[in-house]
Amino acid sequence: MEEGTAGDVSHTRFAMALALLREVKRALSALNPNEIRELARRPVCIGLVAASEESLGRMETYFAPPHFSAERRARAARLLVRGSASGCPVQIYESSLLRPRDAFSFDPDSPDTCVRRILRAREDLALPLARNFYPFRKQASHQLIRAIAKENALFCLATALPDVLPSFLSIGWAVGEFGSDAAFLTMNQIRMAFYLAAASDRDVGYREQKSEIASVVAGAFGWRALARELVGKIPFGGGLIPKAAIAYAGTYAVGLSLERLYRLGYGFTREERRVVYEQAYDHGRQIAGMLLEGLRPRKAG
Repeated sequence: MEEGTAGDVSHTRFAMALALLREVKRALSALNPNEIRELARRPVCIGLVAASEESLGRMETYFAPPHFSAERRARAARLLVRGSASGCPVQIYESSLLRPRDAFSFDPDSPDTCVRRILRAREDLALPLARNFYPFRKQASHQLIRAIAKENALFCLATALPDVLPSFLSIGWAVGEFGSDAAFLTMNQIRMAFYLAAASDRDVGYREQKSEIASVVAGAFGWRALARELVGKIPFGGGLIPKAAIAYAGTYAVGLSLERLYRLGYGFTREERRVVYEQAYDHGRQIAGMLLEGLRPRKAG
């Protein structure tokens, strides 16, 4: 490549990066981490009902495990109420007991099943439950990651379908104008970082998560390069579905890396991100296909 041509390419890339950063900054002006922080601090308690003192103790140990710090375990213990407490939004009964219709069953041989059922039924409590009770964290975080990855895939489809976009952008968090898909996807991944930190009982905010935010913004360029390489390898053809699948896979990989960072203290290596991305891409194609089918106008029959 001639020197002049290389310089032109470098200048073009710099200009594109600068434009994207401006768009992301504008989009982030409407994203308020305080709202997420307050949602995670919403008061929540769990009523526990068991057939014996021993069973009740096992339930309490599960929801306030010994590896919790003393402070966090004490906080969780204060939110576990023995007996059916009308003031607690979540009621859990040992599986050997009859329970009210709106209560949940706890099987000591499969306790995670109870957690999954609660999170499916009470999505509105996912953040405070995850923040206060360790067993909810990983499941709630993965639920959030899948939901936001799906939103990003949907956005990529909706931007190509003008009749759909206005109603899609009417939801509360999608405000402002986005000059490119990359700006919206990056903003939504930063929003995901706020949610995952809140679910992990970590500090939430631009200053508190500046390294994670910098990583997400930098990744906006890296994922596009990886996406181009991946699309070239997979004989799936062009069009909307691969584009949406890339958005899904990129967001999913970023989310899993952040979840591990908050849970273990370190995220994915570059190779691990690539592996997760490639695995998530296949699932993203399926999700994108179903979303696109739902967006297409129905023919009058």
